[in-house]
Amino acid sequence: MKVLDDNLAQETVEIDLRGKSTIADYMVVASGRSKRQVVSLSEKLLESLKQQFRIQTTIEGKEGGDWVLIDAGDVIIHLFRPEVRNFYQIEKLWMPTESGAKDNI
Repeated sequence: MKVLDDNLAQETVEIDLRGKSTIADYMVVASGRSKRQVVSLSEKLLESLKQQFRIQTTIEGKEGGDWVLIDAGDVIIHLFRPEVRNFYQIEKLWMPTESGAKDNI
């Protein structure tokens, strides 16, 4: 997502969820260097989604700035501080494994 790249989000990953989940078609996971940057990224992304695409969104976690979840309908965006992202490793739940088989959880 261009707005994340333009605002220096780190390690942005886009995950295709089509056929894997009914919650969304795509998931985006990115990191900010600090709580302040995570909040700033979420605000800029919300503004962009509203102005450019006229998408209504739901946001959770902005007050804390550790993990912000933005539900934009067909796209779910997770913005993390690096330590929180490393702890939850949410993208590993959805990314294909090297062998193509799902890991046992």
